[in-house]
Amino acid sequence: MAAFKSELPEELPAEPAETPGAGAGTEKAEIRVVLADSQAIYRVGIRKIFALEDDIRVIAQVETLAGLHAAIERFPTDLVLLEGSLIAGTTDAIPELVRRAPQVKIIVQSAHTDESNTVELYRRGVRGIIPRSISPDLLVKCVRKIAGGETWIDNQSVNWVIEAYRSQASALTSPRTQPRLSPKELAIITCITQGKRNKEIAYQLGTTEQVIKNYLRKVYDKLGVSDRLELALYCLHHQLHKKAAAGSGASAPEIVAAVNGKH
Repeated sequence: MAAFKSELPEELPAEPAETPGAGAGTEKAEIRVVLADSQAIYRVGIRKIFALEDDIRVIAQVETLAGLHAAIERFPTDLVLLEGSLIAGTTDAIPELVRRAPQVKIIVQSAHTDESNTVELYRRGVRGIIPRSISPDLLVKCVRKIAGGETWIDNQSVNWVIEAYRSQASALTSPRTQPRLSPKELAIITCITQGKRNKEIAYQLGTTEQVIKNYLRKVYDKLGVSDRLELALYCLHHQLHKKAAAGSGASAPEIVAAVNGKH
């Protein structure tokens, strides 16, 4: 725990500072924030901004993802202000944070934004993406909006997200976007929907088990699936199982049951 303590503020106030003249009936609910940023000087600047607000309190500051995990487990947290560089190159950092603390809202601060990364962050559970150069007043407004249950998203990001979902819907409904499968690939899918193993498929098609594995990998890549169960679900969604299982007479549930767990 020594390494973790070094990432926390030297003093964590037990209560928010009172605003002079504020009555008990006008107090705002306190927003408890964890700062996760690799740059100490930036964390200091953000703390100074929030220190001027009577309803926002920094309860911990960390410089690594490991420190962030420890902080949200140790302190009751409402919101995490997360440096984008800490999750660069990762795919499961946001889902892991959501899994550990589903109630915590996440804002990502990024020096650069692009369409694919922005869409993916919102899909994975981020409530807002803001630039590192955001003005203090907008930062405070963003924190309050997201703490209140809203999503902070600019017009460009809205367009990116909408276009991404339109493309996804089009890909699922348009048969023209479905990849072409060769007769041998369809034959292998037929065998898979019958619950046959690679060795049995190789014997039936007069080839080797390694060749079947190679073909399967190509099929997985073409269809964007990772295993036999996902292949079965894809076939059901795109009606491929009607072609693949034409000779077997298997029903949809039977196909899924047959391929699940087969290798």
